Amino acid sequence: MSSWKKGKVQKVHRERPQPEERAHLGMLERKKDYRQRARVFHKKEETIKKLKRKAEDRNPDEFYFNMTRTKRVDGDHQLRESSEPVVTEEQDKMMATQDKKYVLFRLSKELKKIEKLKKTLHLIDSSEKKNSHTIFVENEEEAKSFDAAKFFNTHPAFLDRSFNRPTLESLKDGKFSVDQNELEAVMESKNAAYMELSKRIDRAKELKIIAEKLDAKLIVLDKKHKKKLVADETKQSAAQYKFAFQRQK
Repeated sequence: MSSWKKGKVQKVHRERPQPEERAHLGMLERKKDYRQRARVFHKKEETIKKLKRKAEDRNPDEFYFNMTRTKRVDGDHQLRESSEPVVTEEQDKMMATQDKKYVLFRLSKELKKIEKLKKTLHLIDSSEKKNSHTIFVENEEEAKSFDAAKFFNTHPAFLDRSFNRPTLESLKDGKFSVDQNELEAVMESKNAAYMELSKRIDRAKELKIIAEKLDAKLIVLDKKHKKKLVADETKQSAAQYKFAFQRQK
């Protein structure tokens, strides 16, 4: 009898599938899925009850230091960032002083290169007023077709010179005789040198402004002397402070 029971084919119990008209709702929930969902729901319910009871029994005068160390972000309590300074006052002063020394070193190098370029190019001060040469013509057609090089009988490269402007004959026959390609190359190198000089002057101005701003930073770090802000910091200048009068002993 027992051997007959063992040889009997057991019936396979298949779980009921989700009906076709409800297939868009996903898989059919099983008993184990319901148990897990119910367990999580009751756990949340118990937590809410405990929190409500804790809030009802709370003492309004109680204080915890953690209250000042946390903040709410999207409903969650998170620790605030440490307000303690990472760098001490002496370290900040030392870093500002070292930065200023480097900036002054770069500024001195730029000023030396500017002086060297000025001596090479024989720069004429741009603030000095330049003379103008006015030429009168008969009508507008002559003004449109006017050729300055032909009028002054010189090479176009010398038109911007108001002095020592050689003529074409002197360039061909005299000591001014030079190759046209060589002359154009010289003028190009001259323009490049002037452009470099202009950039170096602008760079020196920027370094000077940075040095002034570092000085203002050192003034702010000084807590011994009373001061008052007179002008705010801008792109072209550092902040300006006025110090209280202190009688010398």
